[in-house]
This record gives sequence, structure tokens and C-alpha cells, in this order.
Amino acid sequence: MAKNHRTVRLSRLRTLPAWSLVAAGVVAGGLLGVEYGVVKPPAYTATSYVIAVPIDRSDTASALGFAQAYGRVATQLAVLGDAQVWAGVPVNILRDSVRTATSADAPMVSVSATSTRPTLSVDMANAVARALIRHADDTAAETHVQLLQFSRAVKPTAPSSASVKVTALVGASAGGLLGTLGLLVRLRRRPEEEQSARPASVPGPAVAADAHGRV
Repeated sequence: MAKNHRTVRLSRLRTLPAWSLVAAGVVAGGLLGVEYGVVKPPAYTATSYVIAVPIDRSDTASALGFAQAYGRVATQLAVLGDAQVWAGVPVNILRDSVRTATSADAPMVSVSATSTRPTLSVDMANAVARALIRHADDTAAETHVQLLQFSRAVKPTAPSSASVKVTALVGASAGGLLGTLGLLVRLRRRPEEEQSARPASVPGPAVAADAHGRV
């Protein structure tokens, strides 16, 4: 009985129009995207900027090169270990939350921190920038480059994470893509199913001459 019911359901699904798979994927993906955007808490990003300045016998090119190096060092344990004291969070949270970026044209390092709490993102970005400046000061006599605070991080007024509309759009796009792939698989199987459903051809009677030759 259950097998017959399953067969009826499959036959009904096969009678649906081809575009229904794509439409169902778009709707399902959009609903999942909305749910994700509503459930996930918003994230806020604050950014602090430091600038490399040449001192003594150094030049702008050297400052630019050291800015690139300090941008890579900023997320290392030596810097984050000092920053955790001022930020008030463990090193592993700083490692997961802080990102740095440098420019090929300007000797500047941006330190960005992301958190679900706007004030915490500010504290983490400023703490890492402060620790980076301190480490640069310790080696300024050898590098002839000094890091200065260019701009402190300020409290973000809007979340940096994707809005519900964006997550819904992404989900609908992904669902439509999966629906399209399912449609292609369905269209590919249909000729094979039709061919397998055709009755096997029965060979006709042998010609009398052929039959006589075999006797």
C-alpha cells in the first residue's frame, strides 16, 4: 500500500511543469535566506589607521616597505598579546575578529575589528593599533621608521553584515541554481526513461529460403 502511494506521488511530481523545479528552488532558497538573516545577529566593524613616517636617514620608500611589513605583523601573537590587555578580550577572539590591510601607494595600515557589539569592535581595533605602534617604537632605532596614529576607530552606526534583503536574494539565487541543475538532470533522464519504456521489438519470421538453408 505504501509502495503504491509512493508511486502515485512520484507520478504526480513527474507531471508538474519543468519550470516548477526552478520556482521551488527560488522560493525555498529565499525563505532560508530570510531565516538566516533574521536569526544571525548583526556584526559591526570599526577601523583604526596608523601611518609609517620616515625618521633620521630614512625615506618614503622605506616607510612604505615597513608599512607593508607591519600590516602582516599586526595579527601575530606578539602584537595581539599586548592588545588583549587594552581590548579586554582573549587573544583567540582578536585573531578571529581583527583584519589588516595596506596600500601599495601610501605607507598606511588599516586595522579593522568586527564584533556583534559596536563598542567592542572599537576597543579591539584601537587596542591592536596601539600595540602595533608600541612594537614599531621598540625597533625605530634600527628601522628608522616610526608608526603614528592617523585615525582612531569610532563607533559604527550601522552593521557591516549583510541585511535580510541581501541574504534573501543570495538564498533565492542559490535555490534557483540548484533548481536549474535539477531541471537539467530531469530533462536528461526523460529520453532514457521513454526509451526504456518502449516494448522490445519482436523479430519477424525467418524467410523461407533462409529457413530452408539452415535445415
